[in-house]
Amino acid sequence: MAAFTTRPEITGTFGVATSTHWLASSVGFGLLEKGGNAFDAAVAMGFVLQVVEPHLNGPGGEVPAIVYSAKEDKVKVLCGQGSAPQGATIAKYRDEGLDLIPGSGLLATVIPGAFDGWMLMLRDQGTMSLREVLEPAIYYARQGHPVLERVSLAIESLGELFEQEWPTSAETWMPGGKAPATGRLFRNPALADTWERLLTEAETVSGREAQIDKARDAFYRGFIAEAIGGYLKDACVMDGTGERRKGVLSADDLAGWHAHWEEPLTLDYGDWAVCKTAPWSQGPVLLQSLQLLKHAGIADMPLMGADFIHTVIEAMKLSYADREAYYGDPDFFDIPMERLLSDDYAAGRSKLITGAASLEQRPGVLPGLEHLARAAIDRAGASAGVSVGADAGEPTMAHLSNRRGDTVHVDVIDRWGNMVSATPSGGWLQSSPIIPGLGFALNSRAQMFWLDEGLPTSLAPGHRPRTTLTPSLALRDGRPHLAFGTPGGDQQDQWQLIFFLRLVHGQQNMQEVIDAPLFHSEHFTGSFYPRVANPGRMMIEPSAGAEVIAELRGRGHDVNVSEPWAIGRLTAAARDADGLLRAAATPRLMQAYAVGR
Repeated sequence: MAAFTTRPEITGTFGVATSTHWLASSVGFGLLEKGGNAFDAAVAMGFVLQVVEPHLNGPGGEVPAIVYSAKEDKVKVLCGQGSAPQGATIAKYRDEGLDLIPGSGLLATVIPGAFDGWMLMLRDQGTMSLREVLEPAIYYARQGHPVLERVSLAIESLGELFEQEWPTSAETWMPGGKAPATGRLFRNPALADTWERLLTEAETVSGREAQIDKARDAFYRGFIAEAIGGYLKDACVMDGTGERRKGVLSADDLAGWHAHWEEPLTLDYGDWAVCKTAPWSQGPVLLQSLQLLKHAGIADMPLMGADFIHTVIEAMKLSYADREAYYGDPDFFDIPMERLLSDDYAAGRSKLITGAASLEQRPGVLPGLEHLARAAIDRAGASAGVSVGADAGEPTMAHLSNRRGDTVHVDVIDRWGNMVSATPSGGWLQSSPIIPGLGFALNSRAQMFWLDEGLPTSLAPGHRPRTTLTPSLALRDGRPHLAFGTPGGDQQDQWQLIFFLRLVHGQQNMQEVIDAPLFHSEHFTGSFYPRVANPGRMMIEPSAGAEVIAELRGRGHDVNVSEPWAIGRLTAAARDADGLLRAAATPRLMQAYAVGR
């Protein structure tokens, strides 16, 4: 790899915090300076990101995280992904005239998981009080923050919808009747009031943990749940199909839900071990891709060359095909994860990678689960409007309005070696109307369910949607070393895979790796409404070079060249064996920053 960097890799020994917005990174490091640990910092950063990147996440969204607790000497997964409400049945949604769950509106909502996820992290792993971690977010909501251009543009593009159909959103996001101007201060006083009231209620009890649990009660069984339930009883709003519908989420759904800790899935890769979430997220596709690439000679390929790019793209096509066929909530479906991650399965699948781009969807065919592979092929064929694989179906989907948001990411490492990689999302300003009096919207994660029976991703009450959110944590020589991740929906594990391979097989300077040209596949069935597949299509940054791009086209890839510096929002933090801390953040969009000393 050529040594090129847009900014220095941040180094130190005290602590590092990196995220997709400079204000959140600064807040996180500020809490480290005050004596907090990585978990305190991550929680504060998460709440600040809800304020300053409201088009990408909010309090009504969700948060998965992978953490290393130095006290426990253990890697754990935090599941802050809410499940489907009790009223969310396939029959109900079909009766609404739906074949797909809309990408916005009230039927797209599952139980909000972000708040309880952050609270569980703070209670079990943090050291600071609820007030200390919430005050920065309250400050920016009350006093204002400079509006990002993309926030301003998102609000402007939705102005007519807000004014005509979602008046509570217009009231919040369009003070004075227009979108806030880029760079000007924007305030969300209703959200600040919500958090202040929550703190007041929490502080009626004594003790750090008791106050955190009191706050959880206020959100899921108290005044916040009552406001959400009261609004949803009567609300009937425009969704992504252009029709008005009521939701099915209730206060009772919130009252019975809580975030929890899980064991990670882990795959060895040389002297590394990569930890990911279970298949209720797409996280295992990165592990599957690594297994495939072990057998594809990836370590011997120039990391900027066409061979590397082609081989990684083809491996990801195979892994994502398995995602579409087999992933889902393992609490309700026997996901064949052990088989999918096995070396012999990867060895056989790797033989499908040739010198030419595949235009087929090719999930592995597992004994007893052949119908799932067939269904995945049929869905991909339907969404692409072409035959994909043998005997695939051909009906096309209706490509309706698509107003979806994206995601944010946080990485923190403290002086004690604690690590956090978290990927909050959902509850976007685009997802649904603002709940009156609360200052935030609900999520639209239910769009990742299918309205067909018998699939791991079939809509059903209590099931978690198979989300795209996928933080990463990696060990080196048996010790926690690297926290990394990115927003980007279906692209998250693609960009993370490229980052990890280039880091392991090439440069160890993380900033140089992040700055290198990125690419991804759009070949497989998308996770977001309207669930489109684009066989053979890939996107790549022009800095990859005209010769490489021409060779990829010659191999049969449908190459879409992006604008310069337009792909990926990676951030990363590392702790070397000697205690040196390092951090980096993408220059793309000019808002992600790493802070440390």
